[in-house]
Amino acid sequence: MNLDGASRARFIGEVIFLIDGTIFIVIGLVALVVAAIRRRAAGWRAVLWLGIWSALYGIQRINDCEFLVALLPRGMQVGVAYCHAFATYFVLVAGLLTFRELTLGRLRQIVTLLAGCAIAIAVVGFGNFVLTGEEYALIRLNALVAVVGLATLLIFFSVPRLNRQYGVVHDRGVLLAGGIIFGAEALLTNFVRPFGYHIDSIWDDAGFLALILSLSYVAMRQVYASERRLSTIESELAIARQLQFAILPTSTPQLRNLRIAAVYEPMTAVAGDFYEFLPVDNHRTGFLVADVSGHGVPAALIASMIKVAALSVVSSASDPSELLCRLRNVLSAQLQGQFVSVAYLWIDTATRIARYSAAGHPPLLCWRGADNTLQRIESNGLLLGVPFESDYPVRDIPFASGDRFLLYTDGFSEPENAAGEAFGDRKLEQILQDNPLRPAAELSLLLLSEVRAWQPPSTPQQDDITFLIIDVL
Repeated sequence: MNLDGASRARFIGEVIFLIDGTIFIVIGLVALVVAAIRRRAAGWRAVLWLGIWSALYGIQRINDCEFLVALLPRGMQVGVAYCHAFATYFVLVAGLLTFRELTLGRLRQIVTLLAGCAIAIAVVGFGNFVLTGEEYALIRLNALVAVVGLATLLIFFSVPRLNRQYGVVHDRGVLLAGGIIFGAEALLTNFVRPFGYHIDSIWDDAGFLALILSLSYVAMRQVYASERRLSTIESELAIARQLQFAILPTSTPQLRNLRIAAVYEPMTAVAGDFYEFLPVDNHRTGFLVADVSGHGVPAALIASMIKVAALSVVSSASDPSELLCRLRNVLSAQLQGQFVSVAYLWIDTATRIARYSAAGHPPLLCWRGADNTLQRIESNGLLLGVPFESDYPVRDIPFASGDRFLLYTDGFSEPENAAGEAFGDRKLEQILQDNPLRPAAELSLLLLSEVRAWQPPSTPQQDDITFLIIDVL
């Protein structure tokens, strides 16, 4: 194929467009994959927008290859025109949103405003192209936003004090070098383009490549630093989980005529639920269940305080009202705005009398084996942590062989099925009625599996689940 000088230069230029466009699309796709894999880490959004930015720029470059476009079917050539117009306007949007993820405070607000302007221009500009076929109707406004944004960001990256105050970038030197190269070239290009002057596009690509590489380096450093922090936090949470399980009873008390089963399923690594046994002798023991408002580490710390507080009030184990009052007094200065619901059941197998009181807790369930009925027993005062003193009324509950008590936190009774029905409203009574002779340990496993199956498969556990089953033999 013989080409004159002008045709040869044009052909070489379009080959460069094809090569550069492919490179930027590949970089963009790699960044998108990394963002998808590392989406738990801080900084992944910067990688995401960087990938979109690079891919749009690459698409724009490939669309400039006229010889490649000429080889496509007619219908696809029309699509290429739409694709080019879209990339022309939205490439600036992706760029500004990338930088938005690297800024803080007032500078972030400025970049967000510029991105909003760029989005508005892009929507109107692309819409105008769809309606009229005129691609560059708003290109001067687009260039103006680009110039303002680049000038603002160059000043930000160049002044150390501003970078420290408004940036999340620690490798300022790397980003500054890439930003200066790209910014100087882009400012010049956007400044002269509206006046009909044209700078060779290879310099656009070189400047953009310098910026993309510097941004990629900075963003990935952020992602990996975040992952190291997450790894450290997860290790610490694993230790916290071990410590929290260590404060729970390691076994159930061995009492005459009673069989006890306990279930404790935290929603996260650590939980705000707590339970404790306060045995006195072979016939008498207390059962304490508590639920701290909220989840995670703050709730778990308060749960550990309840452990210490429970040990300090064990002398009041036979008097539920006195025990709850003393717990309230011990914890009141420590809760710091948190609230705790507590239920306490005292059982004496010699007298066959149970005593029950609670502080803002779900009702005690009592299954009567003699007539196969379920009683919901409420005896509530105010939650611990409420800035008012409260009395805690006590219910005396006679019991007989075949009866069953169930203490629980609301994470056990409140899960809803797809129809919005709570587990405790319908399913719980049915399971107890269908399994009156099933041992406490087996029933506890059945109840846990049923409450999990009650929720839609896609619904994660919404709260900590804790419950105690006490069977009277």
